Amino acid sequence: MTQAARFAALLISILIRLGDELAELLKLANPHAVFVFLLTVVLASSPRSLPAQTDCLACHGDKTMQDAAGHSIAVDGDKFASSIHGGLGCNACHVDLKEYPHPDHIAKVECKTCHADESSALQGSVHSSAKEHPCTSCHGSAHEIQPKTDARSTVYPLNIPQTCGKCHGDDGMARKHGLPSVLPYYADSIHGLALSKEGLLVAANCQSCHGSHHILSRSDPKSPTFKANIPKTCGTCHARIDADFGGGSHGHAVTAGNLKAPVCSDCHTAHAILQPTEATFRMQSTPICGSCHKDKLSTYRDTFHSQLGSLGGYVETARCWDCHGAHEIYPASDPRSPVNKANLVATCGRCHAGANLSFVQYQPHANARDRKLNPALFYVRLFMNLLLASVLTFFVIHTILWLIRSRYDQVRRRSAGGGNNA
Repeated sequence: MTQAARFAALLISILIRLGDELAELLKLANPHAVFVFLLTVVLASSPRSLPAQTDCLACHGDKTMQDAAGHSIAVDGDKFASSIHGGLGCNACHVDLKEYPHPDHIAKVECKTCHADESSALQGSVHSSAKEHPCTSCHGSAHEIQPKTDARSTVYPLNIPQTCGKCHGDDGMARKHGLPSVLPYYADSIHGLALSKEGLLVAANCQSCHGSHHILSRSDPKSPTFKANIPKTCGTCHARIDADFGGGSHGHAVTAGNLKAPVCSDCHTAHAILQPTEATFRMQSTPICGSCHKDKLSTYRDTFHSQLGSLGGYVETARCWDCHGAHEIYPASDPRSPVNKANLVATCGRCHAGANLSFVQYQPHANARDRKLNPALFYVRLFMNLLLASVLTFFVIHTILWLIRSRYDQVRRRSAGGGNNA
């Protein structure tokens, strides 16, 4: 559509609207009203008057319309009308448009004019750079924005992972800035599957943990993903677990300011969260605990539980949290601990029916390498290792001598028979 055609269409729409107004005013037979109307006609007929929304769409409704740089500046009138901004006039956002035809270069729209709270929250966040993270990067086209409660909205709970994934996926801003691609991990997690497969709107999405506008780095103490704040962040959904964790040894350590103590993300990870009953999680749970409790991990690996589990397939074999608990973890000296002496029969009895006081004398973390702590076990282990080494050494020497003798007999028989070695 040429510029002349656009102007003609605009002029026709103005004349039609003014004709209707004239008919209504003549009915009133009010000279003052007629004077005001005639003044309006003179001003409206000037090409320098501010166009109405329908007049803007006379040009921008053309789907092929582009600016000088080749970018589309078309607006779908139906989508705009049904959007959250549909009740506004064009110049509510494009405030510098005072005339028609308007200049080719117009001022950038400032969303903060109306959305001051959101704009204020955005300042200081990791997304504060308007150049790389304009409002439309999350909310979509300004002419098609829907309320966040509308399933068509880009920030509707079911759509948030894909919206964030445009940058934090394999091919987004994550690669540009050297950040990990988290969308694939989240999509396969218990939260992601609950959202995408089950459609549970209450399942945690990106916004649930990171917030929406005031998103801070996890190294910022004010961030909900700062290590000390993670239990409360997860606790907004997992209230009972948060209470159990807070009452245990790990929770007390975190509250006291010990950031080396584990929180939810240390055991469950941040994005690739698995169902705790899955075999994969059970198999990896022991090394997770062992990353902090290295001395206990080494002694656990010497036990029947560990060695049976390491063979693979024996996922029911006791792991750390089967005995010590998962969230409400107490020292063994605490009467509430499942590994307290008074509770061992009940704890072991969950897997070993008929467990009694004699049965629980078994030491799951006995250190056979510590002579002072476990002298009997130390010498038994030493004897068995020496016996094993002696037997293997004997049979290695025996096998070598047997081979030498066999070769000697072979050569002697050939010599006696007049062979090549005679």
